[in-house]
Amino acid sequence: MDLRIFTEPQQGATYDTLLAVAKATEDLGFDAFFRSDHYLRMGTVDGLPGPTDAWITLAGLARETKRIRLGTLMTAGTFRLPGVLAIQVAQVDQMSGGRVELGLGAGWFEEEHKAYGIPFPKEKFARLEEQLEIVTGLWATDPGKTFDFHGTYYDLTDSPALPKPAQRKIPVLVGGHGPSRTPRLAAKYADEFNMPFASVEDSERQFGRVRAAAEEAGRSGDDLTYSNALVVCVGRDEAEVARRAAAIRREADELKLNGLAGSPSEVVDKIGRYAEAGSSRIYLQVLDLDDLDHLELISAQVQSQLS
Repeated sequence: MDLRIFTEPQQGATYDTLLAVAKATEDLGFDAFFRSDHYLRMGTVDGLPGPTDAWITLAGLARETKRIRLGTLMTAGTFRLPGVLAIQVAQVDQMSGGRVELGLGAGWFEEEHKAYGIPFPKEKFARLEEQLEIVTGLWATDPGKTFDFHGTYYDLTDSPALPKPAQRKIPVLVGGHGPSRTPRLAAKYADEFNMPFASVEDSERQFGRVRAAAEEAGRSGDDLTYSNALVVCVGRDEAEVARRAAAIRREADELKLNGLAGSPSEVVDKIGRYAEAGSSRIYLQVLDLDDLDHLELISAQVQSQLS
């Protein structure tokens, strides 16, 4: 079971804070550092000092880390044109020496689009499908050849399809709860399917749908990696769990029900249930980015048991 650290910087974080978390992620033996792609805080937090851009952040971290994978859960398709996104991600992959992964989603948070003047189209899912085809097609085009795409929403003619990423193929993540279109999209374009903030039972059902869609598309269901994203709140005792829950404005009992919370042994047991459902990778949503002791505890007493 891979454990990856997943952050939500729109809730309030500077680049320096994210750098400290990324370096701790690397030093403590976690597999990857991922971040959300949002420009507006959610809930009652103030979000200060303001948003940071996902791919600018990852470009900086690419030069200041050595081992960990770097990526997004999920880059919003509404934020970037697909040709530009392909260039950005390929460049960051080069900067990292081939450690980047792209999670790409349709975009959903209308308020942040209004706040920063970003168009919020109705046909987001159909646009996402074209974006996935363009981004992966640009990367896959042989050097010296050109890429063309003529769709409903995007039109590319004689693209040199440059630059190329450092990796032969950048892993692409698709995720979500949709019962039909989402599995079909994952089966066609994804290397990994991510089930965000879902129960063991719902995850198992959705993984089954994705496997079935992959088989229907002529792929083996085992071609994809299956993962979950879950909020994490671990403590050595109940008081420490409660303190960490309060710091992120949540209740310990609710976190135990809907996330990975409790003692290290409780969290290990619950991760085991997700593994039985087919998950081989967990993105630990860490909401208190100043609490690096939390990461140390997870590394020492959760990750050590899983490895």
